[in-house]
Amino acid sequence: MLDKIISIWMSGGWVMIPLALLAVLIYSTGLQLLVTLRKGNMQLGHESQWLVWIQEPAQATGRVGEIIRYTQADVTAAKQVRNRFEEIRLDLITTVERRLAFLTTLVASAPLMGLLGTVIGMLGTFTAISMGGGAETAAMVAEGISEALITTQTGLFIALPGIFLTLVIRRRKHAVEAALARIESLSLTTLKLD
Repeated sequence: MLDKIISIWMSGGWVMIPLALLAVLIYSTGLQLLVTLRKGNMQLGHESQWLVWIQEPAQATGRVGEIIRYTQADVTAAKQVRNRFEEIRLDLITTVERRLAFLTTLVASAPLMGLLGTVIGMLGTFTAISMGGGAETAAMVAEGISEALITTQTGLFIALPGIFLTLVIRRRKHAVEAALARIESLSLTTLKLD
């Protein structure tokens, strides 16, 4: 079984090596982003606790507690609270957005890398066709077509799950942004600052 997989992989030509590296880069970056959004100080708790914590910042725990204490410490105006929430948004979200843009670019390049393999395979096919007939020519044509199809398939096989991965990451990022906006709104309403 492993021999068959390796022979299919090798029939894709040299383009399969950058495709493999691209796949590793896409999925390692995507998984790092998911872990960051899930565990890396981005878990913001439950909304039912936020109002209590805003009223009593000393009771607040976790990342939300840090955010609430920071945004309420020595503030006298609503503008100060808004500015601190903006700092928090920049700190938490900007890095994720930058890495997400990088991930999106990588995912978009996978089908293009597969297309490069397709073009290379078709060039081999046309070269074989131009040599004339015979069994050797037929083998070269089949090899070129195989290379063209395998690289295209591999590029798409890498990109399609990558697209879903970026959608999940975007959804989680938006959830964090919405939670921060809701905490900010609750803070401003509860503190009743000018």
